[in-house]
Amino acid sequence: MKIAVAGKGGVGKSTIAGMLARQFAADGHKTFAVDADPDASLARCIGFSEEQIQNIVPLSEMNDLIKERTGFKDFGVFGSFFKSSPKVSDIPEKFSILHQGVRFLQVGAIKEGGSGCYCAENVLIRELMRHLIVETDDVVIMDMEAGIEHLSRGTGDAVDLLLVVVEPGRLSMETAGRIHALAEDIGIPNLAAIGNKVRNEKAKEAIRAGLPDFDILGFLSHDEALLEADLNGICAFDVDSPFKRELEVIRRKLIERYAHAHRP
Repeated sequence: MKIAVAGKGGVGKSTIAGMLARQFAADGHKTFAVDADPDASLARCIGFSEEQIQNIVPLSEMNDLIKERTGFKDFGVFGSFFKSSPKVSDIPEKFSILHQGVRFLQVGAIKEGGSGCYCAENVLIRELMRHLIVETDDVVIMDMEAGIEHLSRGTGDAVDLLLVVVEPGRLSMETAGRIHALAEDIGIPNLAAIGNKVRNEKAKEAIRAGLPDFDILGFLSHDEALLEADLNGICAFDVDSPFKRELEVIRRKLIERYAHAHRP
């Protein structure tokens, strides 16, 4: 499956993306986790050590690699020519790091410059995303920023599911509505939502009422065990908690509903 996870900052998006990646890997699937959020935290949520995290260099900052693959000559010169379809097929294995069956890549931010920006870094990132989504048979879990800028026509429509994480709150659900509109623009066929940090039935009803256009796959309880684990530097997957069990139920539901749902 190819799953993009999005949502407003602070809703638990990266925790859920990391947990899903670990669950798929534990199930025996070859799994790639891609951090496409500039506020990168997915590696920590998967369980990588602080030393490993400190040594991660985002793909968008690997200038030598960008020059080699795109033929780009000078980052300081506007209008320089470069390849629009650089080789990326070896990047996932060569530049990823591995933990508990999950291969991890941090791609970094899409560079500013307007909606038509065609920077060499952006071309390499988007070609890599297309390769992972379209050309591999692996499970790919992508932790996206709310704007889902890393997806575009030709990749977005190959994603099995855009999974939006929301919490009981107006701002979170407004962000989900904007993500829904962006997904329609680039042709993502399947959208679903998970309610997180839910304390009671009233909160569930608020999320259902606020997201009438979403398939709501389920709800995750507010869990003090996860807060304690985070304070102690422990990965959420390595904690026996209601949250983990609830998300496993949701994962199996999304597999049933969306695995290759729109593919020939």
